[in-house]
Amino acid sequence: MDQLLSRQAPHSAAAEQSVVGSMLIDPACIPDVIDKVKAEEFYIQTNREIFETIYSMFSFNKTIDVVTVEEEMKVRGVFHPDTSHQYLAELMQITPTAANVLKYAAIVRDRALLRNLQHTADEINEMVFEGAGETDSILEAAERKIYALRQDRNVGGLQPLSLVLQRVYANLSEVSANGGKIPGLSTGLPDLDRTILGLKKGELILIAARPGMGKTSLALNLARYVGEHTSQTVAVFSLEMSREELASRLLSSAAMVDSQKLSTGRLSDEEWRRIGTATAKLSATDIRVDDNSTLSVADMNAQCRRIPNLGLVVIDYLQLMQSAGSGHSWSNESRTQAVSDMSRMLKIMAKELNVPVICLSQLSRATEGRQTKRPMLSDLRESGAIEQDADIVIGLYRDGYYNKEAENPNLAEAIVLKNRHGETGTIEVMWLPEYTTFVSAEKRYEDEY
Repeated sequence: MDQLLSRQAPHSAAAEQSVVGSMLIDPACIPDVIDKVKAEEFYIQTNREIFETIYSMFSFNKTIDVVTVEEEMKVRGVFHPDTSHQYLAELMQITPTAANVLKYAAIVRDRALLRNLQHTADEINEMVFEGAGETDSILEAAERKIYALRQDRNVGGLQPLSLVLQRVYANLSEVSANGGKIPGLSTGLPDLDRTILGLKKGELILIAARPGMGKTSLALNLARYVGEHTSQTVAVFSLEMSREELASRLLSSAAMVDSQKLSTGRLSDEEWRRIGTATAKLSATDIRVDDNSTLSVADMNAQCRRIPNLGLVVIDYLQLMQSAGSGHSWSNESRTQAVSDMSRMLKIMAKELNVPVICLSQLSRATEGRQTKRPMLSDLRESGAIEQDADIVIGLYRDGYYNKEAENPNLAEAIVLKNRHGETGTIEVMWLPEYTTFVSAEKRYEDEY
């Protein structure tokens, strides 16, 4: 017991001193250092205060040396007259060289991770011994905490505003460096990108429509575009269609070959060539598909946590999830509550994984009884809290589905019904039914194959 009490939390005083000492000796290394280590990863408070002071001065482009840092510490109220001046002078003397600063920073970060792991293990132990909740919920909480450590993030807890502002500043700098490009992943539909600013990290995007409008096709469009144009993994969970059906749809849209011909196998030499090229292109992506119809949100979340380079999650579709694995029918009240719970869990999942999550949803039959059958946000109310939880809601509508004499039966509308961080509006897209895909209204297919 005495041995346990005498244990010190993992840290390296020498590495911490060498990091801040290097920043004082050679300010040119500061950009690399602040990219490698954060203030909260310093165990010794004095070192943390010096690091935060230098970081603040660097952010405002101030001159950094031992004299100016000392003055800035006085302004910030972290200068201790009895010790600080001598300590800063010692740092300059004991730091061997600034050339190895990134190695010192790696040690500081490694020790901080071990401390966080120790703290997380204590929390998990406490949950286990208290027996609070069911085993599955305790396991889920433990997995979430370990995943947060892997992602270098904290689960809950109060954080100083200064730390949050550092992240906001870093994100702003990144967006500015991109030359005004959209902050999220591109959808491949330029007009939609301009309205929703792409698929952004941590957002829950809902694609809602009545059956037959093309929800799955649009979602697969987005998944394929992200898979082809980034090196990130796209996870697709299909609770309705099999992996093979999804793969066929992706192949049909990528090759621009009639989906019916893929079913019959009656293909021309040119179509075979297109399929071969599209197969190679799709195989080069990291799109992963799970067609287990009994998956819960927790199951999906657990799988996604194990993907190191996750970029996008697609779920088809919400109403099937709430009854997955249940052997009974739902009353209207319990159904609404179940779907509300699922939508809340999906939003938490998007935030935790820090990726956009696209979920498909059926609209209520209310649209069928109206003269104007375009979807409205109120059509989601059967799904409880989903309209509150979703950051973006896109309703799909095709006039040609209802009006056989429509002037352009393949013209479709992606109606942005809700956009938490931007404007709403209607984007015209073209539905190509033979390829089960959507393209920009002004785009015309050019033979790339």
